[in-house]
Amino acid sequence: MRAILTWHSIDGSGSPISVSEEVFREHVAWLASGRVKVVSLEELLALPDDTDAVSLTFDDAFQNFATLAAPLLLEHGLPVTAFVVSGAVGRTNEWGGRAVRGIPTLPLADWDSLSDLASRGVTLGSHSRTHPDLTACDGEQLEEEIRGAADELEHRTGQRPTAFAYPYGEVNKTVTAVAARVHRVGCTTRYAALRDGTDALCLPRLDMWYVRDIGALHGWGGTEFHLRLRWRAALRDVRRAVSGGGAG
Repeated sequence: MRAILTWHSIDGSGSPISVSEEVFREHVAWLASGRVKVVSLEELLALPDDTDAVSLTFDDAFQNFATLAAPLLLEHGLPVTAFVVSGAVGRTNEWGGRAVRGIPTLPLADWDSLSDLASRGVTLGSHSRTHPDLTACDGEQLEEEIRGAADELEHRTGQRPTAFAYPYGEVNKTVTAVAARVHRVGCTTRYAALRDGTDALCLPRLDMWYVRDIGALHGWGGTEFHLRLRWRAALRDVRRAVSGGGAG
């Protein structure tokens, strides 16, 4: 089974964007065990469906990614992509200046930290410039949020992003058309494993908040794991429909 795994923040708040340090360290130990291949996003797309392989992603590039998660992953030689909100670097995740109930306000990594991580092998992807719902943006704003963010990342870190993560997972054909002119890969928040033929600009991911129980990864690829995956996907779709959106 191939899948893209995603985290946001490593903290103890218990929020929907948070995984505790204890659980994350268990995730890393499992990933470093060799049970599955851990490869880059584009390498993952080139592998056959029957390969047990994953790619690791972090949305928002929180400060705790730079100080805790990335060093631990690098220590174990595990490749990772961090999706950066270029216009909010060094600030917080109060997108548009608004806090969200139930989501902690946390500091984001600054440019020096991101540049250092890039020089050490972390791949920097783009998560837009200001983290809006891109489906609500007009043509000029959409270009600025996607192309402008990529240009800024390249200017500030020397690394041109080839991967994009859609804020809140909100995407339509207009958004993917702009993303395709700038990036080779686009990540959504749809909860599913990869399958042959999946559009490279609309890739699903497994949010690790749903795999936060110690030992939950040990059944990877088995019947029970697949059943749990499908059940979580259905539940997530219902919650998303009710709330009108998602994290990301």
